[in-house]
Amino acid sequence: MADEQVLRAQKWVNSHYGSAAGYVRCPEDGRTGWGTMTSLVMALQHELGISPVTGSFGPTTYSKFAALGDIGFEWDKNRNLVSVLEYGLWCKGYWAVEPGSEGWFTGVTRDAVKKLRENMGIGGEGVINAPIAKAVLNMDAYVVVAGGTDGIRSIQQWLNGRYWTRDAYNIGPCDGVYSRDVQKSLMIALQYELGISAPTGNFGPGTQEGLKSHTLAPGDSGVFVQLFSAACVFNSPTYDPEGDPVLTTWRPKYDSGGSSLAEWVKIFQKFNRLTDSGKGDYATWAQLLVSMGDPERPANGSDTRYEITRSRAKWMHDNGYQFVGRYIYDPPGSTLDKEIKPGELETIFSNGLKVFPIYQDNARKLGDFTYSSGYQHGLNAHKHASEYGFNRGTTIYFAVDYDATGEEIRSAIVPYFHGVQAALASQGKKYTHGVYGSRNVCSTVSNETFARFSFVSGMSWGFSGNLGFPIPKNWAFNQIKEFKVTNGSDTFDLDRDVVSGIDPGVSSVNDTGGPADGFINYVQQLYDLAGSYGASGTKRDQLVMEYIRHLEYGNKSPVNKLGWWYLIGSYDTGFVEYCNSKGMSIRKSFTDPFTGYQLGSEHMMATANAHLLRDQPDSKKAANGGDVGGWAGDLMTFWAEWRNSEERYANPWQFAHDKLAVPGVASSFGFNDLIEDADGYHLARAVRGNKNIVEALKDHYNSGGGLRRFNNYFTQRWGNAADCKTSAHNALTSLDKTLSAAQIYLITWSGAVQPAAYQNLPGGEEKLSGFEQGFVDALLARMGTERRNLTQYRANHEKYLKAARARSAR
Repeated sequence: MADEQVLRAQKWVNSHYGSAAGYVRCPEDGRTGWGTMTSLVMALQHELGISPVTGSFGPTTYSKFAALGDIGFEWDKNRNLVSVLEYGLWCKGYWAVEPGSEGWFTGVTRDAVKKLRENMGIGGEGVINAPIAKAVLNMDAYVVVAGGTDGIRSIQQWLNGRYWTRDAYNIGPCDGVYSRDVQKSLMIALQYELGISAPTGNFGPGTQEGLKSHTLAPGDSGVFVQLFSAACVFNSPTYDPEGDPVLTTWRPKYDSGGSSLAEWVKIFQKFNRLTDSGKGDYATWAQLLVSMGDPERPANGSDTRYEITRSRAKWMHDNGYQFVGRYIYDPPGSTLDKEIKPGELETIFSNGLKVFPIYQDNARKLGDFTYSSGYQHGLNAHKHASEYGFNRGTTIYFAVDYDATGEEIRSAIVPYFHGVQAALASQGKKYTHGVYGSRNVCSTVSNETFARFSFVSGMSWGFSGNLGFPIPKNWAFNQIKEFKVTNGSDTFDLDRDVVSGIDPGVSSVNDTGGPADGFINYVQQLYDLAGSYGASGTKRDQLVMEYIRHLEYGNKSPVNKLGWWYLIGSYDTGFVEYCNSKGMSIRKSFTDPFTGYQLGSEHMMATANAHLLRDQPDSKKAANGGDVGGWAGDLMTFWAEWRNSEERYANPWQFAHDKLAVPGVASSFGFNDLIEDADGYHLARAVRGNKNIVEALKDHYNSGGGLRRFNNYFTQRWGNAADCKTSAHNALTSLDKTLSAAQIYLITWSGAVQPAAYQNLPGGEEKLSGFEQGFVDALLARMGTERRNLTQYRANHEKYLKAARARSAR
């Protein structure tokens, strides 16, 4: 909404200084922005005798303004200069002048300046000097803005109040938001307290050495505790308000016990894989202040563009490395020769190392990132990962190898990852996408596209995307130092990566999964552990389902609270830790004895978990949260895939006919997905019918239950084609709390338009109907094939029995 006084300021500054050398006109739209503030700085420079004007409040502008002394009540040496300041105050939201009184420093102006100084945290009379003038003519806010907190604002005000008169310190914002500028202010303040004469805000050798002699412990107090606890508050958003505690207040004393600073520090240290002593030691200071933390701290992960030969693998193993990131693709024209070599994976595995795959195709400038390039890169990554034999469920880290700004991340990087996400889904969701980049890149991409894990380029600590941003919640690897390895006569470059442990890495390829008996025995182990964990009844079955699905279908967005966590419920983290402590891990696949297909256990158990929590609707025409965990969620993803393919498939029914649950055809709703949806449904129904999960699996896979999985699924869930189509329509368009959240999560954030909106476009309703019919027809087709196979099975079984009877008669 336009502001009359801002518009007045814009017209005034353009009319008065439009002919000044170097002046750039600001828009006359009544909206405060950098264009307006820059024009006001140019006007100030002109009044100070600077030509040509530049719009940057630099050292020359600062010194010339400082020579004027304090400007306050009734100062009248330059009315135009006063007008510039008054309009600057107005653009910040302070009533600094009565219309018609511009150019006079009145009592109204004095009161506005006094209020500004209070908000800044510096106090004092209503006069303006050079530091305050510089703050007036920028876009910093001094009241809490959207996303800000009072706790962070109190720190910002304290920093300003204590350090604003020091030469290296600029008055910072007091908007309640942790940002790059706030980070720099904190660093400069810390450097002053360490006795550094000319602070720069950089984490240099002097700062590092000073911090090593300022370890803090419970009971300590003073300015270093205040600065340390301030850094803790800034990093507190790393933790979930629904889980680990958030530190909202900073303090002058290092307290302990309960929800204290010491307890928060322990959680922070544990999360960042530091020694969880609860003390403010150097490693903790460093991790709070810069993205690389202490580059010399222990790290058992690595990444490199160099081939891991047998001697290199042995050196890495002998020196404590357990993980290595390697590239699955090297684009044409590259001179880096960084792609995995034939036989290299076997060398890595045989030396006790695990690998995590990285995909990078240039990715060093904004122009490399579009939805289209992301889609092509996703397809190419799937192809190369499959050729190398990476198993289902492997996370591939797609690189953003430059310092992308917040605007670039939103406008280009996020759409690129939507393309990656859609491409991997179109190939059957064999692989999940991760992200490599700055903290801001990783957090934003993870929140907006649900990247599974983050690989943080922490050693690029000067990146704007690493300053003023906490480490992502889903960080798997944090790259902290590059160094040269000397191994006899061989040398190669290696990056050291701290490992969080949430990505288990890859220790083998071309795994085919085990027979159903092996999977059933595995589930029996989990079921037994659930009993010894203290669970009983259906809770034991639920814990088994939660454990198997928790990695792939347990995520949630730190910002939007969506994701599988929201759609099908959380999981018992204590049970996960208990199972892991007993040597258990997720078994991702097993062989279906009826089709020979490899089934994904995570997706199947997520479906079973959803149906166990939410029984099917009373009306078979409806859809609910249980369905979202199975067929409805897959159908939403498939809708997004069709919308991304609409130029090639104008007819959605044909798209479904060609790709929905068609054996041998990769898609986001593949044949495997439908099997897993059906089997998960049947398992949940059996558990609801008082069988335990192990008994349900045995009945389904060892006693022939799976022979009629599709027919039973269709009959029990819908009963007829009309109800099935109506149910599909309701799943895609209903304004139900869970269904709407799923539509946002699975459709909108995959780069597609939601069906509810699409049906209002010309021809949209008809196409939506065709898409829904395609789902029904796919189910009917699979049922028909199943009936024919069952007839043949029975005929073969009769022949077997007849032959057996004949042998017995002889």
